Amino acid sequence: MSVDGWHTLLVLGGIRSGKSEFAESLVADAPTVRYVATAPAGDPEDTEWATRLAAHRARRPGSWTTEETAANPGRLVEVIAAAGPNETLLVDDLGGWVTVLLDPAHQPADDTATIAELAAAVRSSTARLVLVSPEVGLSLVPTTPLGRAFTDALGATNRAVADACDAVALVVAGQTAWLKPTTPAPAHAVPPAATSPEAAPSRAATPQTAAHQAAPAQAVPADLGAGDVTLPEVLTPAAAPVPARAASDEPGTGDWAAPTMALPMIATGLVIQPGMELPMPDDYTGPQAVDRLATLDIPGAGLGVLEQVVGFAAATQGTSTPRPWDAVRVLLIQGDHEGGASAGATPGESSRRARQARAGRGALARLAAENRAGLQIVEAPASAPMEERPALSADEVEAALRYGWRLAEQAADAGVQLLVLAACGAGAEAAAAAVLAATAGAEPPTVLGRVVTEQGEIDDAAWMVRCAAVRDALHRTRRSAREAKDVLAELGGGDIALATGVLLGATARKVPVLLDGPVGTAAAMVSRDLAGQARHWCLLPDHGGRPGVRLAADVLGLTPLVDLRLDLGEGATALAALPLLRSALTLAATLPVHPSLGGPDDEGDTGERTGTGDRIGDDGGDAGRAEDEPDFAEPEPAGPGPTTVGADEPVFPGRRAD
Repeated sequence: MSVDGWHTLLVLGGIRSGKSEFAESLVADAPTVRYVATAPAGDPEDTEWATRLAAHRARRPGSWTTEETAANPGRLVEVIAAAGPNETLLVDDLGGWVTVLLDPAHQPADDTATIAELAAAVRSSTARLVLVSPEVGLSLVPTTPLGRAFTDALGATNRAVADACDAVALVVAGQTAWLKPTTPAPAHAVPPAATSPEAAPSRAATPQTAAHQAAPAQAVPADLGAGDVTLPEVLTPAAAPVPARAASDEPGTGDWAAPTMALPMIATGLVIQPGMELPMPDDYTGPQAVDRLATLDIPGAGLGVLEQVVGFAAATQGTSTPRPWDAVRVLLIQGDHEGGASAGATPGESSRRARQARAGRGALARLAAENRAGLQIVEAPASAPMEERPALSADEVEAALRYGWRLAEQAADAGVQLLVLAACGAGAEAAAAAVLAATAGAEPPTVLGRVVTEQGEIDDAAWMVRCAAVRDALHRTRRSAREAKDVLAELGGGDIALATGVLLGATARKVPVLLDGPVGTAAAMVSRDLAGQARHWCLLPDHGGRPGVRLAADVLGLTPLVDLRLDLGEGATALAALPLLRSALTLAATLPVHPSLGGPDDEGDTGERTGTGDRIGDDGGDAGRAEDEPDFAEPEPAGPGPTTVGADEPVFPGRRAD
């Protein structure tokens, strides 16, 4: 069995049991799927069979590719054997394959040897593979020789393939029973990680969690043990005119080191590795949305640089009229770096900031409340001194990447439309500078910002210690590989590794991300080597005056939208700019076309005009449209205006004990 559970699965079931739908759901979120269709076309006059095939085709997303193997049963073995580790295959079904195998046109043939070849290909396959097959062993013995030959051959095929697969599921009346292993994790659940001392990481690797509390006065337990598997809660602003948490926002299960099971890419055993093929934003809707802005009834010259926001939202939403982001979630990653990277930082300050955010205080929490954004605090393991030894072990890097991926997929499942990636941790900026130096060839002093004390003074001595730590770390790793995971292990640490996983998971689920600060941009630099598509889902509102963020933006091709030079902490600058971004999207989506280009005039003519100036609906045009029906409607306010929060009143329900 693969590390993350299974990578080859046989789905059995009777007629109309739901086996195909279940198998399709397992790979629904994979970036690309090769659908291997085995059934022959059948009699052209058999309309019922043609309807069945058409229903199967209609369920396949447009991003899937289909390969027919009905002409040659040996082709299925070739397809499985040739599939690589980055591919996802869905074979539906083995009953059709056996039908072709027994066809007189392919006889004489050694059917037993062919079945053995199929089982061997499944056993040695490196691809993520789901096979569907009818379960005929529970039916009556056929009364015809041909029927008995089919059931015998299919039964032998099911046995051989089941033995070769990591897992076997039986679907009965739409309900799934797992036959192998005997106690598997459900396809969309995360199994708890082992709690034995041998299974625990060398450093604390379990993120702290908080149980949701109905009353703010109730205390949340402090750090939970390694056996607890609840994801960090999502704190919902009290100012939002919605319930504190919807049922869909309930956190999943699993801890830092638990394998991801919600996404097929992880569930089927794929290790996050360089060269992954993840989705790209739409190439056409972005330029279409920007071109459309020139036709709107705007008194001035237009949206200026905010046209980039409209183009970005259109490409990531796949429409030329993008909507403002309503469901926003802030992911605050808190993880300290030991050694010289944290020189000048107040001990325990990052933990205090995280507790402050949980209690609804501080700049980040207040701005999240004003933007009606959820806030999720995630604690990464402390990173070792990078100038002395690797910041993380290789296993911890893998766990951090998977955990970050799970955070992104949890947000996508909850309906989040935009993620804001933030971080607070001692030494995080120095670690980000080391990552930039390793991935972009930058000199540490040019990308490492000045150290500012709590009193607002410049601490040059601490800055020099940080520069020396980055220099020594780069010297220590001068002969090490510069691949993504090596950089994360040697220099990046837990917070940057977790942020990288978030970016990859968000890309896989087509969720755009606002970057803010060194940690997010360093993670974007690392993600280039794992999946080059990730940077296209990122937007940078402001560089915040940080030299490292400026350099990363240049390398990644991200143009900061504003130059406010706010330094409110990671995430707060993005939230401060978010209302402006939403305003641009609201105008782009709701303003009508200028009257000279066919839009409504100022005298009540709300009809839509053609290129010749004729209004649709006149003289036998669109008869279904009432003449007094408006062409557009102003949107209702998205929520309340600025709120005032008392000094002792928390913005978020729930409080964690210090």
